[in-house]
Amino acid sequence: MDNILEIQDLTVSFDGFKALNGLNFALAPGELRVVIGPNGAGKTTFLDVITGKVQPTTGQVYFKGKNLKKLPEHQIARMGIGRKFQTPRVYLNLSVRDNLALSFNSDKGVFNTIFGRLNSDQTRRLGGLLETVGLAAKADRPASLLSHGEKQRLEIGMLVAQSPDLLLVDEPVAGLTDEETEKVGELLLALSENHTIVVIEHDMEFVRQIAKQQVTVLHEGTVLCEGPMSDVQNDPRVIEVYLGSEPAAA
Repeated sequence: MDNILEIQDLTVSFDGFKALNGLNFALAPGELRVVIGPNGAGKTTFLDVITGKVQPTTGQVYFKGKNLKKLPEHQIARMGIGRKFQTPRVYLNLSVRDNLALSFNSDKGVFNTIFGRLNSDQTRRLGGLLETVGLAAKADRPASLLSHGEKQRLEIGMLVAQSPDLLLVDEPVAGLTDEETEKVGELLLALSENHTIVVIEHDMEFVRQIAKQQVTVLHEGTVLCEGPMSDVQNDPRVIEVYLGSEPAAA
């Protein structure tokens, strides 16, 4: 099967500094890929290029076989790429339900969505999504009353409501408690049954929870290694990058 996302020899330079340097990456449909790497590895720039926020200096990005180079962000989003940033972007004065409803009708605006009606299919999907993100019991509460972890799950739900073909999730558990982290992990694993997802993350315990397939390690703007988490975490190159020293001999 063809890859849903393919990046070829991608370089992004900022005033001579190469944030990405000859990066190659491929993602199969239905895959949940975790991308890790130390600060400055190029993880955010990696997402910025995919979504059109940053244009590559050289190289190509293909989504479902189409070249994304020079396309504006809004056009890439409409092609089926959704991105969740580190900080939750929810409407605090709206209820959980209305936040999700707004995402179903993102092209109609806030007023028409809140005072209009969802069709029967959207109503059914909204109910299912409330259950999936674990917020059905708080559906009519203002989003401002949610915990940080609940806001993260709500925004992931808002992203899913837009039916993207590819979900890009940037550090979803930063600042969360262990319990909230586990819930976000369970949500992403549940969504991965029907969605293609890329997760950028620092928390290694969380990575171990959700990385059931491939893990990609970035370092200095390129792919250092890829493979199952069990292999990656024992790779001497990864240990060197994270700890600054070679692993001790057994």
